[in-house]
Order: sequence, then C-alpha cells, then structure tokens
Amino acid sequence: MADYKALAETILELVGGEENVTSVGHCATRLRLVLKDEAKAKTAELKSTKGVIDVVQAGGQYQVVIGPAVADVCIAVQGLGHFGVTEVVEDEDEQKKGIAAVLDVIAGIFFPMVPAMVGGGMLKAIMAILVAVGVLTREMSTFQMLNFMGDACFYFMPVLIGVSAAEKFKVNKYVAGALGGMLISPTFISMVAAAKEAGTGIALFGIPVQLVSYASSVIPIILTVWLQSYVEPFVRKHCFEAGRMVFVPMITTLVCGIAAFCALGPIGMWVGNGLGAFFDLLNNNVPWLVPTLMGVFTPLLVMCGMHYGIIPMGIQQLAATGVDTIAGPGMLVSNVAQGGSSLAVALKAKGADLKSLAASCSLTAVLGITEPALYGVNMPYKTPLIGAMAGGGVAGLFLGIMKVVRFAQVAPGLLALPSYINPEDPTNMHALICACIACAIAFAIAFAVTFVMGIEEKDK
Repeated sequence: MADYKALAETILELVGGEENVTSVGHCATRLRLVLKDEAKAKTAELKSTKGVIDVVQAGGQYQVVIGPAVADVCIAVQGLGHFGVTEVVEDEDEQKKGIAAVLDVIAGIFFPMVPAMVGGGMLKAIMAILVAVGVLTREMSTFQMLNFMGDACFYFMPVLIGVSAAEKFKVNKYVAGALGGMLISPTFISMVAAAKEAGTGIALFGIPVQLVSYASSVIPIILTVWLQSYVEPFVRKHCFEAGRMVFVPMITTLVCGIAAFCALGPIGMWVGNGLGAFFDLLNNNVPWLVPTLMGVFTPLLVMCGMHYGIIPMGIQQLAATGVDTIAGPGMLVSNVAQGGSSLAVALKAKGADLKSLAASCSLTAVLGITEPALYGVNMPYKTPLIGAMAGGGVAGLFLGIMKVVRFAQVAPGLLALPSYINPEDPTNMHALICACIACAIAFAIAFAVTFVMGIEEKDK
C-alpha cells in the first residue's frame, strides 16, 4: 500500500512548508495548492520525486500532478496542517479573456458535477447490458426504478448546474439551486402541457412565457445564475443591513426568476437548439469530421483544460436527441490511444522507473484518466504524443464513417463501452461493436507509431 503520508510530507516540504501554503485542494489527478511565494518551492526536485508525475503552475495555483491517488494524497497533506480549500485564483492582470474566459467558466461549472454524471451514466449503461442479455425487461418495476435513478442527475441538471455555477460566480448556491428547481417545477411542466393542449399561452406579469421544457437543459440556468451574480451584489449593496437576510434573496429570486422564464431561458434553449442543429448538419453531411478532430486534438484540449468546454455540448446534444456524437466517441478513442502510446514507452524504455510509470499510466489512460499518461509520459517524450494523436485520429475517422454514437454520459474509457448500447434497442450492437473496433485501432496505431519512432530518454 502506498505511503501517502510520506509523499504528502515530501510535497509540503518542497513547496516551502506549511507556512508557505494558503490552501489545498484537488481535481481528478492534480493536487492544487495556492502558495504565498512560489519562488520558495523546489519545483525541479519535486518533479523528480517518486509519486509525482509533473508540476504545473497556472491560474495562480501550484498544481502537482499525482494521478488517480490524488484524493488520498490531498487528505494526507490536509492532515499535516491547517489549510483553506483551494479555488481557482487568478490575478486580475492574468484573467482570461473572450472565448478562453467562457471555456474557463464552463469548465469550472461542470468539473464538480462529473462524478454525478458518471454515476448515472454508468448505471444506465449497465442497465442496457442487463436488458440485452435478458436479465431485465423494460416492463419490470426494477427496470423502471433503476431507469429514473440513472436519469435523475440529467433530469435535474438545472438544479445541479445552478449550485455549481453559484460556486463559480460567487453567489448564494441555495438561491441558485432554487432557480434551477423553478425551471423544472412539476407545476410549470403541467402548465406548459395544459397550455399546449388547449392551444393557449402562459404569461408572467403580461410577459409571454415560452412553452418549453427545461429538464436536462444546460444553458438557461447558466445564464440565470450569471444574472444572479449581478443582481444579488447590487441588492445587498443598496439594502439596509437589517433587511438583507429577507430582501436580498427575495428580490434576487423574483428578478432572476422572471428573467429566466421570460428571456434567459428561451434564449438559452435557442442557443442550445442552434448548436444541436449545427452538429446535426455536420453529422448529416460530414459525419467523420467531429470524431476525427476530437480523436486527434483531445490531448491538446486536456493540456489547456478546454475539454470541459466540449463536454457540455455533448450533454446538451444527449439531452435534446438522446445521443452524443460530439464529445464521447472521439474522446474515447483518444484516451485509449494515449494508453497505447504509454504501453509502447513501457516496452521501449530502458529505465526501470520510466517503465513502471508508463505501464501504470497506460492502464489508467484506457480506463479514462489520461493526465498521468499525458503529463508523465506522452508530452515529455513527444513521440508518444504524436502516436496518440495519430491513433485517435484514425480511430475517430472510423467512428465517424460508421456513424457511431453513444447513448449515456460516461467518462470516456473502456469501462464506458456499455454506453454504446442503445437502451431503446439493446439487441442492436452496431455502435458497441464499432466502438470496440475503434478502440483496438486507436491502441494499435498509437502503440505502433510510438514503438517505431522510439524515445530519447535523455531528452525528457
């Protein structure tokens, strides 16, 4: 069993000790520290520490890439001192602009929700297998119970996004969650159904309300909480102190709720439908393009943190059409390709430490966690990255030609293959078979290209 406490002690010592650390946190693979003075950290020595894959300094954070064991290391570090919780910190002079800022916000909103989406998506995928082999039928109450349990995260997406967006926009997360709940209120859904049946409409203070469903929607609640980030501070600033507890949430809820139903919600749905129409156009005319591009460039998107800007597009498409062609297929083969490249390095390398690191990174990559392989092996040695991009691109092209889609939101790795079984037609194995073939293509090409090109260990 790994000695996480010893590694935590080494990390803390090399970053300048407890007194130099303001806060500690972690994401999927990185220990995220905010240091008082990054110049005190012995970065080169830390990079060469066993158990540390790489060190990244970005966004006001000192990020130590650990891999899947990062949560255990983070707990060990937190147990060595009294630290705050790390958030994304940026100096105003270094804040992202334009599209980079938008992608940064989207990434910050969706990353905390990944475990919930993976849990629900994997449950749906396992159900598809059980239906395909005859263990369950759609008429069974067990199937129906498990079905809504798997769907819950996605149906109540506006609530979850509301809470997560509130953390990003620095506003009251419970008010934001309530705003998300309004959009999927059973009463509102009943009013929309009744108005459609009667051929009438709904109005709020005389303002027309669009007859749409916001279940599983993404953009409307993000826009609503963004508005909350302006309304809430404004009301707090201009409200007398004794009345803030009552009037700030009341006015914020009223203003943002009206705006959500009368303007921001419909705008968000139009944007989402527009994106869906755009990708439908691509899928109908050049179905190979998106999975090929994702297969090639996903490693670069991960390096920039921009892959979390792509995932919501896949979620939006999945909610609107029941399938995802944007994020899932291309990212699946890209991750598997990185595993193939890492395995080639494990067999080609001469150093025992590199062999061990590359072998372990290969396994985690094909299971969907690629940052250890990307930062520890493929990017430092360059040729494995080329091999991974080649394997991902060819496999993505194959997926596009075969028009493969996925039917559930799951972390893209070999364990996600059941998400390529259509829950509406579980006996149709076309997507699953093609996805398996594509994974084999990605792994084989990445392995072959990396093995033939070789690596220069001295050039790391």
